[in-house]
Amino acid sequence: MSNLSEVWSKRFEHYMIEVQKYMRFVFTGHLAIVMVFAIGALGFQYSQWLQVVSPNFPAEWLVAVVVGIIVAFSRPVTLLKEPDQVYLLPLEKQMPIYFRKALNWTFWSQVFLSAICYLIAIPLLNAVTELESLRIWLGLLFIIILKYINVQTEFHYRYVNRGNFIAFDRIARMAVSILAVQAILSIHFWWAFLYILLLIVYNQSLKKKVFVQPIPYEHFVKLEQNRMMAFYRFANYFTDVPHIRGAIKRRAWLDIIYKFVLFNKESTQSYLVFRTFVRTNDHFYLWVRLTAILVIVALTIDIPVVLWIVAGALSFATTIQLKYALLSSSDFRMDMLFPIKENQRKKAVQKLLRIFMIVQGMLVMLCAIGQPYFFVPAIIIIVMNELTFNLSKDPVVHV
Repeated sequence: MSNLSEVWSKRFEHYMIEVQKYMRFVFTGHLAIVMVFAIGALGFQYSQWLQVVSPNFPAEWLVAVVVGIIVAFSRPVTLLKEPDQVYLLPLEKQMPIYFRKALNWTFWSQVFLSAICYLIAIPLLNAVTELESLRIWLGLLFIIILKYINVQTEFHYRYVNRGNFIAFDRIARMAVSILAVQAILSIHFWWAFLYILLLIVYNQSLKKKVFVQPIPYEHFVKLEQNRMMAFYRFANYFTDVPHIRGAIKRRAWLDIIYKFVLFNKESTQSYLVFRTFVRTNDHFYLWVRLTAILVIVALTIDIPVVLWIVAGALSFATTIQLKYALLSSSDFRMDMLFPIKENQRKKAVQKLLRIFMIVQGMLVMLCAIGQPYFFVPAIIIIVMNELTFNLSKDPVVHV
């Protein structure tokens, strides 16, 4: 434990292994197909829009707002764990070495999103502004520097204030970052250096206070736990993650769904399955998020073939994941004590998916109503649901 640089390296290696283990379930073949077609279609529509965009379009402010918000969100990745509050106390004087490694990774893991958003906006800047190419590419360099300063500043603010009132700090840095990016893209670009100097002074004032305060292990550990829990919840929509259990929430506004279940003993499994789906956050929000993606695609992409492919792929993803989630539960249920037919639960899950996939199809059809053959995506969703459910293997049920 004497070499904190090695401690960081080992933790980082373990962290990457953990992330890769779950990301391979996220970026599966069907999702890759959806992303390729969606990105291609959005790129085509973006290029078409650039040909008719008004010369008075406020491109500089749009880029400044989007990029400024992204660079201001610079939550540090420390990889600290709860036992560190005790075991790393004797090494507190050497912790700057550890935090330097952590902030370097934080910067490099977050700067790409800011850079990509800016690069996407370059054709828009070329279309509606008279900026020289040199100025535009200097803007990219400026944004990278701005991100680095924001990463350092947020870490020092959290260190000094134990994370209290972090929203006020972010809003202030967000405002300055937006003004800085807008300035670098305008004729008054010298103002950008004034704004960045303001951030540097603010960061240095916080950094001076860091040296006279103890390390806020509790805050950084909690921050890291929340960050990893958010990742596990995201991965749990694609595969089973043992680190978390689905939260349960009463959704009274969906009680109307239970009217699809007959009030008799043969419908016991249907009632349990409907209740499980509606009240379990993981299952319900999986359907909501994939449906929301389909709705957004239907609203933003007016290329029918692309919408049909995305509808089929996401219908498959929704059905296969919910089928496995609802059929492979290892939790003990009272219905396991009673002699019921083995296929009752499967039929109940199939009934539930039919209802919610029809709802998904209707929503997508309404959003695509201005397109030719607007009803085709709904048919694809419903047919793909039936094919996926009947042709895919049933999961092993652990009793």
